[in-house]
Amino acid sequence: MINNKYNLPACKTHSKAREGGFSLIELMVAMVIGLLILVGLSSIFISSNRSSVEMRKSTQQQENGRYASQLLYDDLMLAGYTAEFDSSLLTTPATLPNICSTDMAVLLEGLPLHVQGINDATVTPSCLTDLKDNTDIIVVKRASTCVTGATGCDAFLANAPHFQASLCTPSSGSSELAFEATSNAEYAANHFAFSDTSGSFTRKKTSCGTTVADIHRYLVHIYFIANNNEAGDSIPTLKRADIGAGSFSIVPLVDGIEDMQVQYGIDANDDGVPDNYSSAPASVDDWRNAMAARVYLLARTTVSTPGWKDARTYELGDKTVDPVGDSYKRRVYSTAVQFVNPSWRRQ
Repeated sequence: MINNKYNLPACKTHSKAREGGFSLIELMVAMVIGLLILVGLSSIFISSNRSSVEMRKSTQQQENGRYASQLLYDDLMLAGYTAEFDSSLLTTPATLPNICSTDMAVLLEGLPLHVQGINDATVTPSCLTDLKDNTDIIVVKRASTCVTGATGCDAFLANAPHFQASLCTPSSGSSELAFEATSNAEYAANHFAFSDTSGSFTRKKTSCGTTVADIHRYLVHIYFIANNNEAGDSIPTLKRADIGAGSFSIVPLVDGIEDMQVQYGIDANDDGVPDNYSSAPASVDDWRNAMAARVYLLARTTVSTPGWKDARTYELGDKTVDPVGDSYKRRVYSTAVQFVNPSWRRQ
């Protein structure tokens, strides 16, 4: 018989060997390796998140710049639209009208001027607020392409200017121009209606039948750069003042637009084609002869980028914007547009 007592110590020693774990040094090495991996993953995550944030900011800036350019292009292309009436027949006013006037007589005198503007404005017009100094103001004047009261169009707004064109002359009952008018008021009395009262719109279709001619809301859009989108947020914003019932209302359009500069193409020989460009047309006649525009916008991100310093110089037409030195990223957007209605009437 085998005496088991001689084997017991050996069994106990083997059992202790199997129950042995990691040493303290091994645990410390494992923890260090784990921490290094965690730090690496965290660094990758932070870098990826930062890149994603910068990409979103850049994309938003591009979308804002392109949208602002397209918005201005679409409105400027329709400048001077007066339905079937040829506004080139109207007489040029002696002086530039007040862009903020809501008086119907002033608006009528200014009807031949499809655009107006102020170059590098430093004084805020009465109908605007929070104007950013040394940025341009551009005014687009036209009839709406929407017929008042039609499906999807606004109803007649009392005390707001409206336009009704008709070549049916009341005095002759025909669509022929019976006389050569000597004033805008005389043209209005015979060939179109321009009023803020619904009862004034009695012109008939060109056929001179019984059908009333279409009525269009008359639009005065004043585009400008404001220092803030909302009070105190310091986000420069493209805004627009719209004429309404006896006053202007301001709507924010695109935030992050920091500067706007406009050059106007002046037609010097009455062929509808610009012969030279000017950021500040010198006379009322030059404004009437404006047939195109080049619009330059400086757009910036609405959120700063830590560690970034803007040391670039930007060219906006004939204006140079020196380096700002802040942490916002910027980009210039430009568009060129022909004023189709007045230019085509001359071609």
